[in-house]
Amino acid sequence: MSLDTATVRRVASLARLRVEERDLPRLESELNGILGWIEQLQAVDTTGVEPVAGGGAEALRLREDRVTDGGIQDDVLANAPDRAGAFFAVPKVVE
Repeated sequence: MSLDTATVRRVASLARLRVEERDLPRLESELNGILGWIEQLQAVDTTGVEPVAGGGAEALRLREDRVTDGGIQDDVLANAPDRAGAFFAVPKVVE
């Protein structure tokens, strides 16, 4: 299937997109490329393959809910341009 400029203009109108006349050839080429990929996918034999709507069928593993400080304070503060003890030092902004 191949789209022409009139069809691209109609699709843009239905989608309520304003497309400049100079952009139509580029958009036509891109949409035809996408349709080409879809045609390639339709050529794949999917006999015996179950449809999948998502990965939601598997239960997620739960972890124990516990509060920690992360244990990497020194690693985090190593990136600070300036520090005051165990905190980031920032310039005073209110006088």
